[in-house]
Amino acid sequence: MHKVLVLGAGLVSKPLVRYLLEQPDFHVKVASRTVSKAEKLIDNHPDGEAQSLNVKDTAALGKLVHEADLVISLLPYIHHVTVAEFCLKHRKSMVTTSYVSEAMRQLSPRAKEAGILILNEIGLDPGIDHMSAMKIIHAVQNSGGEITSFCSYCGGLPAPEANTNPFGYKFSWSPRGVLLAGKNKGRHLKDGEEINIPGEELFDHYSTINIETLGELEYYPNRDSIPYMDTYGIQKTKTMFRATLRNLGWCQTLKKMVELGFLDETERDDLKGLTYAQFIAKLIESSNGANLKEELASYLKIDEDSEVMKRFEWLGLLSDKPLPLEKGSAMDILGELMLEKMPYEEGERDMIILHHEFVAEYPKENRKEKIFSTLIGFGIPHGDSSMSRTVSLPAAIGAKLVLEGKIDATGVHIPVNPTIYEPILKELERLGIAFREKSERIK
Repeated sequence: MHKVLVLGAGLVSKPLVRYLLEQPDFHVKVASRTVSKAEKLIDNHPDGEAQSLNVKDTAALGKLVHEADLVISLLPYIHHVTVAEFCLKHRKSMVTTSYVSEAMRQLSPRAKEAGILILNEIGLDPGIDHMSAMKIIHAVQNSGGEITSFCSYCGGLPAPEANTNPFGYKFSWSPRGVLLAGKNKGRHLKDGEEINIPGEELFDHYSTINIETLGELEYYPNRDSIPYMDTYGIQKTKTMFRATLRNLGWCQTLKKMVELGFLDETERDDLKGLTYAQFIAKLIESSNGANLKEELASYLKIDEDSEVMKRFEWLGLLSDKPLPLEKGSAMDILGELMLEKMPYEEGERDMIILHHEFVAEYPKENRKEKIFSTLIGFGIPHGDSSMSRTVSLPAAIGAKLVLEGKIDATGVHIPVNPTIYEPILKELERLGIAFREKSERIK
């Protein structure tokens, strides 16, 4: 019996837990601070077990790791290295969906020495994006070609029929992560030139792309793309760009929210008794707030009847409704309001879009081609979201393959090796998560 320890019972956990419980000879223990969430995931399955755990209780955490054969950490990324230390101590392999931190990367020699695998970035983005890209990159290289341009676009959005608010976006959990990502710096390579974008200017640097069957979407830079030239083995590429997808209007609106200070994380103690309108008046240092809409539009240098102002009004930023917090940051206030006004309704579907565009050159054949690879996935009404499936199922599949001895790598890895990504992509396709690929000759 393979014993799997799943740390965390958040909203992406359910498909992972259910997939593992469906495997023969697997016992799954879910440990969570809120044991009722773990019990709900297990759902009385005979091979499942729920456990209460405060991750700060290192003695309890160490005991759980010791009892397991493999650990999947779905905890916030700040806890992964702590978990990894216990995995090293007890020689247990580990899987996470998070980006590899420098502290995690430095554990690789010790993991090799312990004979264990610490597999990171095995979710959606990062995860499926790596695997689907490497499949094509390796195919091109094996045919004598090289990648001279790579652009990748990924986003989680409401399905078209659920796109019912002016922001073109909905939240199924706390918006804080989305808002925090709006502060990231951007760095990429375009036609051989390195482009650096400060975090406060991120939403100035957006453009649009037409995705087949979906139409025009906006995109903006996703963190630092350049290290992926080495990760993907395409050091000669002239363009390397990873981007986040949103519906039209998102970037312009978020840019104005940045200008207002809504991404500020500084805790304020001047919120008690304020309405949203009064808070806006504070942010723009309005003299009396008598004509707040006009003052706000003037402050942001936009028209009163602009789409941005309409979105602000729809959200309730100019309303006399009391703030939800007496203490907190501007980001906290915005997040609370977005969660209230922009949730998924019961039965609505979300949508995942992952789209790659490559330019491949074949010097011996004197030809070029453009290759497109697109995944469009939809959530299941009244069931799992597409986000939860695409984030958690790759990790579940990876864990299963490790326990079955079908992945025998050791050290700290991400899924860019064929022995890892080929069987995972094959199983994802069986589960309905599949890419559509096409290519065209470039003259």
